[in-house]
Amino acid sequence: MISKLSLKYKNITRSDVEVFLQLYEPCQQKQKGIKKGVVVKPIISLEFNSQCQVDLIDFQSHLDGKYKFILVYQDHLTKFIILKPFEYKKAEEIAFNLIDIFTLIGAPSILQFDNGREYSNNIVSNLKNMWPELQIVHGMLKHSQSQGSVERSNQDVENMLTT
Repeated sequence: MISKLSLKYKNITRSDVEVFLQLYEPCQQKQKGIKKGVVVKPIISLEFNSQCQVDLIDFQSHLDGKYKFILVYQDHLTKFIILKPFEYKKAEEIAFNLIDIFTLIGAPSILQFDNGREYSNNIVSNLKNMWPELQIVHGMLKHSQSQGSVERSNQDVENMLTT
């Protein structure tokens, strides 16, 4: 760079070039560079009931009889939803109702929860006690797309049931 400058200009030193690069705004912007973040690829379901999501809607503010909670079981591919009402938020009761759903449409390969790791582990351990041959991978919702889909569905369900 200095050799090219000396062909066109005289008496420009290396320190002059360094000062210019530090003070000239476009040069500073080029040096910062854009850092690339980790790209998260969502899991894509290719068949019905391969990946499902479970969430609980707290319905205590809209009591209708004895039920205070609603379980929302949603297929990831088709967005098909099954609803189950609950009196209490007990892992055993949720596991029992999930078994009921699994006997109707089959158990998914992947089951995601939105209710905290300890609570979801408790539900899955109850499921395995009730159905020892059950092969299931469980985890928390990781993608904002999945989370948004569940939240929109929950809002739709709540709106339909309260009107």
